[in-house]
Amino acid sequence: MATSEARTYWVETLGCPKNQVDSDKLTGTLLADGLTPASGPDQADLVVVNTCAFIEEARQESVATILDLAEARRTDSRLVVTGCMAERYGDELAAELPEVDLVAGFGHGIDPGAVATLAGPAPASVAVRIGAKPLPAGSSVADFDLLNLPRPASAAPWAYVKVAEGCDRACGFCAIPTFRGPQRSRDLDTVLREIDALEVQEVVLVAQDLVSFGRDQGQGELSLVPLIAAAAQRVRRVRLLYLYPSGLTDRLVDAVLGTGVPYFDLSLQHVSRPLLRRMRRPGDAASFLERVARIRALEPTAAFRSNFIVGYPGETEDDHDELLRFVEEAQVDWCGFFAYSREDGTHAAGLDGQVPRGLMDDRLAELRELQDGITERKRDELVGARVEVLVDAPGVGRGHREAPEIDGVVTLPDDLETGTFHTLTVVSAAGPDLEASRG
Repeated sequence: MATSEARTYWVETLGCPKNQVDSDKLTGTLLADGLTPASGPDQADLVVVNTCAFIEEARQESVATILDLAEARRTDSRLVVTGCMAERYGDELAAELPEVDLVAGFGHGIDPGAVATLAGPAPASVAVRIGAKPLPAGSSVADFDLLNLPRPASAAPWAYVKVAEGCDRACGFCAIPTFRGPQRSRDLDTVLREIDALEVQEVVLVAQDLVSFGRDQGQGELSLVPLIAAAAQRVRRVRLLYLYPSGLTDRLVDAVLGTGVPYFDLSLQHVSRPLLRRMRRPGDAASFLERVARIRALEPTAAFRSNFIVGYPGETEDDHDELLRFVEEAQVDWCGFFAYSREDGTHAAGLDGQVPRGLMDDRLAELRELQDGITERKRDELVGARVEVLVDAPGVGRGHREAPEIDGVVTLPDDLETGTFHTLTVVSAAGPDLEASRG
């Protein structure tokens, strides 16, 4: 790796928006260390892969990306793997992927100087700090706090803001607490300073369990609601992702509606009461439908997103049929359906009633076909409506119904300036996307 001139980096991010925030903070430290962004991985001195390990499909994608970048990079560059896979399977990755020069988990950084000196086969998992100096021997990873690192201003007119790390819940299917740890909320003022520094028009608040923000500090909803209000004073739009349904209180609903962005991303996972109990989660179809109806009564333009696990151990045809009925009745704007993935260390890993993969695929196809039709009809219904859009890039924007990167977009006149708001008329719809004009 060249050291006599400015070194360059490339960061590849996989997984959820929370990972993107981690990558932004990693990028900030690399910039502070004097590195500059490369135009591509084949032009970088340092290539970093921020991996996802949530389910098997995500792990396969992470490994495939690592191998692709190992092939694409320059022979004198260094390849570093970080993120969830590095934390959960660090020693295995280091042993099985000789293409990788360094594996660094959470709380460990990437010292460009230390990486530059690596030679020969990939070492075992190594903890080195992002910055000028490695962590002293015996240092706790708490000495390096990725959650509260500064980050550069956003290149887009919106940004994710991660307000907490970890999770205290014990959902039967989820291994996140085993490698992300317990809930650890940020200080309110620290979050607000980050929002100010991002210089954006929209912030998207994210966490593993957003509704529990502040609960580990003895506050809970008393902390999230003031955060929403304070953020709304700083930016035009505040959006929330990953709302645990039992935490969606009337007070929190009012706070969301008060921002002028009536968008509710409800992490439901299923609707069959017996199956939800096997998932170690509360609720059922009736309570979820009642909550959606109450929100729509308060704000008819409210948009909803949810995700569901298909094929959780013990899922019966009756459970599947109940989920189909719920999807038809709820008419949410956006929905994701995912095949159950058996995760070591979870409650579900030891349950009986494993659903055959072929049956999972059939159920997934049926649900996705149903939801695609619902989404398409709801988008068609917007033709002729006036919508306020934020211009994300030339010719592309979003209204309150579209979260960045996961929902549809609104095609706009090309001359509208990025980062500005405009009220336009929807003139057509094509699947999940809309087209709007000044007319």
